[in-house]
Amino acid sequence: MQKKLISIPYDHPGAGNQSACSTAQAWASQPRDPQPEEKAALIERIKRMLKEQDAVLVAHYYVNSDLQDLAEATGGYVSDSLDMAKFGNEHPARTIVVAGVRFMGETAKILNPEKRVLMPDLEANCSLDLGCPADEFVAFCDAHPDRTVVVYANTSAAVKARADWMVTSSIALPIVKHLKEQGKKILWAPDRHLGRYIQEQTDADMLLWQGSCVVHDEFKMNALEEMMAAHPTAKVLVHPESPRSIVALADVVGSTTQLINASQKMDAQEFIVATDNGILHKMRTLSPHKLFLEAPTRGYGANCISCNHCPWMAMNGLLNLAEVLEKGHNEIHVDRAVGERAKVSIQRMLDFARQINLPGKNLGNA
Repeated sequence: MQKKLISIPYDHPGAGNQSACSTAQAWASQPRDPQPEEKAALIERIKRMLKEQDAVLVAHYYVNSDLQDLAEATGGYVSDSLDMAKFGNEHPARTIVVAGVRFMGETAKILNPEKRVLMPDLEANCSLDLGCPADEFVAFCDAHPDRTVVVYANTSAAVKARADWMVTSSIALPIVKHLKEQGKKILWAPDRHLGRYIQEQTDADMLLWQGSCVVHDEFKMNALEEMMAAHPTAKVLVHPESPRSIVALADVVGSTTQLINASQKMDAQEFIVATDNGILHKMRTLSPHKLFLEAPTRGYGANCISCNHCPWMAMNGLLNLAEVLEKGHNEIHVDRAVGERAKVSIQRMLDFARQINLPGKNLGNA
C-alpha cells in the first residue's frame, strides 16, 4: 500500500527552525561547573534548601549528571518530560523545581496550577518548541479544519492549547493508530522525523509540520555505519526524532525510557546510542559493565550544531539551581485560560494511557 505521507513545503514557516536553533550555542549560556572542593558543599546547601522550602527536584535524563544524582538522592525524580510532571502532580511538595527545558516547566505548571514551579534558567528552550510559533501553528491548523491536531510534548502551552491530543514518543504510535482506526486525518507537529516514523508505522494520513531537534537531526548515516563496522557486536539504540537513515540502522527505536530499558535487558555488551548524550549517565549507572558509545555527528555535511548534547539542557547546573532556591526567581507562569485548554490535550493522552495500561515510566519524551 502506498504511504500517505504529506509534508509541508520547506518554504513553510515550520521548516525555518534551523536558522533559529543553529545559533543556539552562541547564546545558550552554560553555568560554570563548580570545582570539586566546592561541589560537595554546594550539594549539601541545595539539599537543605529543598527541604526547608518543601520543594522537590525533578530532572530530565538529558541534564547534567550531578542534577540527576541530586534529584534521586533527595527523593525527587529523573525521567522523561511527562513523567516528571506527573511525579510533581502526585508529590505533596508545594514547590516543583524542574531541571530541563522550558516546555517541561510549563507542562508541570499546567498539571499543577496550584504549585510553584521553578527552573534553573527560564531561557533554556527547545528547537522544536522554537520552530513551532503558536500564531503560525494556529493559522496552519485553521487552514486544515478537517484534521485532528496531534502535537508532541516538545511544544509551548499555547500550541498544546490548540491541539486535540498531546503525545510523547512512546505513546504516539498507539494513539495515532487509534485515531486512524476512527477514520481521522491527522495534523502533526512539530518534529518531522518522529511524524514520518509514526506515519510509516501506522499508515495514517498525516500532514507534517517541518520541525526538527537540533541534536537528533545531526546524526550522520555514513559515520554511524563506520562506527558499527568498528564495533560489530554493538547494538544501535535510536530515538525516533532522528532522520530516517539513522532509524533504518537501529536495533531498537524508542523513547528515552524505552532505550534505557533496552540497554539493561539486551545481552549485548556494547551499544551505540543515537540520542542526547545526557542519557548515557543513567545507562552507565544501571549497566556499569557495558560500553556505551555516542552515535557520530561528524561526517559529510556535518556542522555539529549540537555535538550530541542539547545546548539548552546544558544551561541547567548546580550553581543556578542553588541561586533559584536562594532567590525564589525563575518561576514558571502559564495563563490560566491557556493552561486549562492545554490540559485537555494532555489529559486525553493520560486517560488513553491508563486504558491501554501503559506503564507510567514508558510515557517517555524527549
